[in-house]
Amino acid sequence: RRNFAYIYFFVYLKNFKNLSIMKQNKTLYTSIASVILDALKKYASMERRSVVTDIYLQPNMQTGELSVFDDDDELLSSVVINEWNNSNPEEFQTGSELALKKVLNQLSSEGEFASLPIMKPYSFVMVDSEKETLSELMIVDEEETLFLNDELLKGLDDELNAFLKDLLEV
Repeated sequence: RRNFAYIYFFVYLKNFKNLSIMKQNKTLYTSIASVILDALKKYASMERRSVVTDIYLQPNMQTGELSVFDDDDELLSSVVINEWNNSNPEEFQTGSELALKKVLNQLSSEGEFASLPIMKPYSFVMVDSEKETLSELMIVDEEETLFLNDELLKGLDDELNAFLKDLLEV
């Protein structure tokens, strides 16, 4: 009976921890989605189609801030994401990239990018503080939305080199 009480307590504690993590994740995704949508509202208010090639997402581990910039490096929107403050440096880039991709995927499936007055294709790019590309997160095109990942890009360099070689031999 005593062992059963201990087991019950640990199961309860584990479920409580999982619930807390799920609540944090929901807050994280809500914060990311709201800053992206806020930035996209700036484009939605334009009267004519804008020529945009990239929308830059810049997560900052030290401050926990996520900033969204346009092609001209103008700040469109930003938010402090408390879950990112003082994160583990090794896990921060991977974790923030996965979170950004998940939110972009959700927004795309909800049709948030369909009516923007932005000429397609354009992409969402994760950058560092010097605006150097860390990851191509998504390409939005007329036909479909393309999520870039390692499987998709595997062997691309070899294919391009082979194509260039064939082209130069002709």
